[in-house]
Amino acid sequence: MFQGVNASDGIGIGVAQVAVEPDLSYTPKAHGDPDAEAERYNQALNKFVERTRAQAKRMAETVGEEEAQIMVGHINMAQDPFMIDEIQSRIGQGMAAEQATDEVCDMFYNMFAGMDDPLMRERAADVQDIRTGLMANLLGKEVIDLSVLPPNSIVVVAELTPSMTADIDKDNVVGIVTETGGRTSHSAIIARALEIPAVLSVPNCTTIARTGDTCVVDGSAGTVYVNPTDDELKEFREKAAQLAEEKKALEAYRGKETVTGDGDKVLLVANIGNPDDANGALEHDAEGVGLFRSEFLFMDAKELPSEEDQFAAYQKVALRMKGKPVIIRTLDVGGDKEIPYMKLKKEENPFMGYRAVRYCLDNPEQYKVQLRALLRASAFGDIKIMVPLVTCIEEIRDVKKLVEECKEELKAEGVKFNPDIEVGTMVETPAASLIADDLAEECDFFSIGTNDLIGYTMCADRGNDAIAYLYQVYQPAVLRSIKRIITEGNKKGIMVGMCGEAAADPLFIPLLVSFGLGEFSVSAPSVLRTRKIISQWTKAEADALAEKVMKLKTAGEVRECLEANAK
Repeated sequence: MFQGVNASDGIGIGVAQVAVEPDLSYTPKAHGDPDAEAERYNQALNKFVERTRAQAKRMAETVGEEEAQIMVGHINMAQDPFMIDEIQSRIGQGMAAEQATDEVCDMFYNMFAGMDDPLMRERAADVQDIRTGLMANLLGKEVIDLSVLPPNSIVVVAELTPSMTADIDKDNVVGIVTETGGRTSHSAIIARALEIPAVLSVPNCTTIARTGDTCVVDGSAGTVYVNPTDDELKEFREKAAQLAEEKKALEAYRGKETVTGDGDKVLLVANIGNPDDANGALEHDAEGVGLFRSEFLFMDAKELPSEEDQFAAYQKVALRMKGKPVIIRTLDVGGDKEIPYMKLKKEENPFMGYRAVRYCLDNPEQYKVQLRALLRASAFGDIKIMVPLVTCIEEIRDVKKLVEECKEELKAEGVKFNPDIEVGTMVETPAASLIADDLAEECDFFSIGTNDLIGYTMCADRGNDAIAYLYQVYQPAVLRSIKRIITEGNKKGIMVGMCGEAAADPLFIPLLVSFGLGEFSVSAPSVLRTRKIISQWTKAEADALAEKVMKLKTAGEVRECLEANAK
């Protein structure tokens, strides 16, 4: 048995397919025709962009638009003017295209790999992916193709790059094992979206396993078994069958209302990244959209999306959801979301810098384009506006002033909109939690963003495995913050939801029932399971558990208590 990082839940039993990178070695040599070398590089780049664009399209269709943006990011990076200029400059000085590409990619790789921010360090793997594609094109080699694997394949690879993951045929791949990567890596995100069990960072897995070996991947426990015993195989087959039965049994909750064990109704909605993701939300029986991340409209464009472009996207979601509530988060740029054409200045600590509502309020005319589009779309469905990264009352008040300005403009133009459109806050900072009572008087609703709330509260980066013990929703400080937000919102009579990953955590759900959460916004595949768990808890049972938990002093004690009382 080999231990790694549990990146994607589930049990995969199959045959190892050890994928080996192509030999991209070359002999550095000068050339006498810079123009010819430059043309070779341009052809290699164009071929890379064409292939990656096709991968992004396929991923958008089979996985989701949000995951496809990872491949779009590869295209943007490969076409970065600075990268191209550096390569062409070296070619112009007499260097062969292979060496110029290799050196510049190595420079970018080292730049990202040396950054303090773990999420930015993940970009180094993206650079390596781009390097492999460009070099393979220049050297006439074929990159690893995971689209032609036999059924019941367990992919074993040193590093599963996003481009490899984009090629995976999920009907044939039942498990993934790698030597590198963590839960926040792009490959882990895509594996979870594909619902393929994955264990990452298993040392020397490509030499331990050989193509043809029987393998078991336990994505929940983060363990891998190579050539397991008959008893181990039997145990995992029984476990896999049990998981399959549990998934099948969840269909009994399709089409049902989301109610607690007492019959109290709550709203169960989905998080989406683009208008087409609304289809997946409906397919999984979500009761609306609790978070539409509008920044992906901006990240997928080469310039600021116009009011018409944005209106079309928001209207599309509103129409598809047919009157169900749709909460759209306004532009959340900055931090780990870079949009080149916005030319944001580099910051030492971008996660606490010029981002989200701070950027938007500093660019009011640009922000009003989005707000006008949202208002116009509200005539076609139950659109709600959510403001990210609020830390003080002035910010939400200033946004509301801009919304009113836009209403007056549209009214003067004779354009229809919902005059009572709701404006709420994504509560994801300790500051917002501490002033939740005051914020609740200004907002029509709250939605708790647990991912950032945990990070900011615990001063812990979710991408840093060394401090993973801090980045947990079970930390008492985080629990108290969440309870306060829900309590203050309920006191003022506004809807309080949660759109972070904790909303779908089976252990955490009874606490949310006790605290009085009114809306659970989860990934589409988690909808039915979340509905089932909510139905298993009465308010009295949840309150009794919460009373025990809130007296505990450590995250370990909290988790242990929740596990002991799980249904």
